[in-house]
Amino acid sequence: MVRNGLSNFILAYDWMETVGEARDGAEAVGFCATHEVDVVLMDMVMPVMDGSEATRRIMELGKPPKVIVLTSFHEKDLVQQAMKAGATSYLLKNVSAEGLAEAIRAAHQGFATLAPEATKILLHAEPSTGFQLTTREREVLALLVKGETNLEMSEHLFISVPTVKYHLSSLFLKLGAKNRVEAVTIALENKLVENK
Repeated sequence: MVRNGLSNFILAYDWMETVGEARDGAEAVGFCATHEVDVVLMDMVMPVMDGSEATRRIMELGKPPKVIVLTSFHEKDLVQQAMKAGATSYLLKNVSAEGLAEAIRAAHQGFATLAPEATKILLHAEPSTGFQLTTREREVLALLVKGETNLEMSEHLFISVPTVKYHLSSLFLKLGAKNRVEAVTIALENKLVENK
């Protein structure tokens, strides 16, 4: 019923199409390995293989899609497991149709969308002192968390775009992040920026 509802929801938008469905995590991994998929709507609690493990395996594919967790559960462990596995976004099933559509578009462009409950959990995670970031890197990271583009960062900090890219590369290396979404997730989980 949920899958049928999502398929009908997607039909309402001419810029989206359903390329496949899966009954469990293992089936989802197999489908993504053999088909071109841009965005996956992933449940967390499923038979055979749960959403965290399925997300982790999908992220190991050559050109992985963005994964949006869409679930009824917002327990701390599930949120942290999903984000560490590589999910781009974490939403609850009470999200509005417009909200979900916006999250799918954002994920496709590489931006994260988090349910307020998920954001709260990540912000209150135990901080880590293992990251040695410079003052400038922390400034860039704070702007990254706010969703600013490289150009916006350069204008905000009065530095060139290539310099911004240099600091981002250094940040990704120090944080162990593959992309902007992972960097933001790590920053929130470890309280590396102030939440203003």
